[in-house]
Amino acid sequence: MDKLRLLFSKTGRAVYISHLDLMRTLTRAFLRAECRLKYSEGFNPHPQISIALPLSVGAESICEIMDFKLIEDKEPDEILAALSKQLPEGIEAISVYASERKVKELKWLKITGIFEYDERNAGNMAVKLNEFYAKDSIVISKKTKRGIGESDIKQAIKEIVFTDDGDNVILDAIVSAQEPTLNPQLLADALMQLNPEIAPDYAKFRRLEVYDENMSIFR
Repeated sequence: MDKLRLLFSKTGRAVYISHLDLMRTLTRAFLRAECRLKYSEGFNPHPQISIALPLSVGAESICEIMDFKLIEDKEPDEILAALSKQLPEGIEAISVYASERKVKELKWLKITGIFEYDERNAGNMAVKLNEFYAKDSIVISKKTKRGIGESDIKQAIKEIVFTDDGDNVILDAIVSAQEPTLNPQLLADALMQLNPEIAPDYAKFRRLEVYDENMSIFR
């Protein structure tokens, strides 16, 4: 198999590992698992691994995708078993399989989140959050490669709903993964910019699934 794909999760304490540290951690895990990665050629060779949609620090995911190549041919189940024994707490290898679809086909992310309010009522906040995100346009200021620009994040939201569990507000949404990319943290940042009275005191997010343009699960 020329290119293989790893489906893995990143939860618990592992959410505080940066993207670069995650790449180093996975590279070392492959080495300890005796699964020798292919390296690029040139003056600065590096392992041929790539994560489709790097997570922000602090975010959880149970559907991360990484492409890689090995020097020797190994069966996916063999790789999965060996790798699973070498990964640290919070990173779990779920499956290994042949990579047949291009990452550019990945379009939507299913996410969930928790908005915590220290003093405000969660039920009231859920109502106001649904009203806020029912708007036709939500334009915020965000950093770009060229500096600070404006972006209408509503165009990158396919579905969004807020409910309360008595203590916190629960977010469930489907947002654009690519072209445009919507970092879920912007859902909280937008509130800080445009309506701070309903912005959460703390927010955390988890990726649940990835889909293509037609909302079929992407693997």
